[in-house]
Amino acid sequence: MSEGRNTAIIDYGMGNLRSVLRAWEAVGARARLIRSPLEIDSGDLLVFPGQGAIADAMKLLKSTGFDSAIRDWIAAGKPFFGICLGLQALFQFSEEGGGTECLGVFEGSVKKLNLPRGFKVPHMGWDNVDFRRDGRREKLLDGISDADQFYFVHSYYVETPRADIVWGTTEYGGQKFVSAVSAGSLAACQFHPEKSQSRGLRLYSNFLKSAGAECAGS
Repeated sequence: MSEGRNTAIIDYGMGNLRSVLRAWEAVGARARLIRSPLEIDSGDLLVFPGQGAIADAMKLLKSTGFDSAIRDWIAAGKPFFGICLGLQALFQFSEEGGGTECLGVFEGSVKKLNLPRGFKVPHMGWDNVDFRRDGRREKLLDGISDADQFYFVHSYYVETPRADIVWGTTEYGGQKFVSAVSAGSLAACQFHPEKSQSRGLRLYSNFLKSAGAECAGS
């Protein structure tokens, strides 16, 4: 069973993560906040949430050792879910803050939304995601339709040449951007599932079930 999976949520000092914690608990995870990379192995599933400036986030990740711990976890093929800044940080570089080196898990960079007049930045509110439903991704989208919307709050977006990892895209102000990626046991999204009501919880639940199946089969 997927329910009850030990879910470690990284708390590296970038805001209140109680809504993220409660959302994972709501779908049956045994979720807890961890404040040291030494606690990472207490989880079957690692969640990397994020908000605020990526330059500050990367400084905190490096100073605590979470940067290396996250890379090692992903390299080992263990279940990982990134949220918002937790998606952006997986790439090589961000324009934000005058230029910030990120985790470099995937090739690509993070750029500021450049939109025509009449479209506000940050992109804030409900929007559609055009998901790919091939292979394992189909199970992650069980009960989620193309008409469902998710909640976004962001000023920057991911650009990557890795078409194979692009799981979902969204269009805002005529600009199409990557709004979700997946690869193996990893998934990450630009939107906030914990703010996306029942559809966001369903996405967490599906990922938890998938992680449970992988752990049972390992």
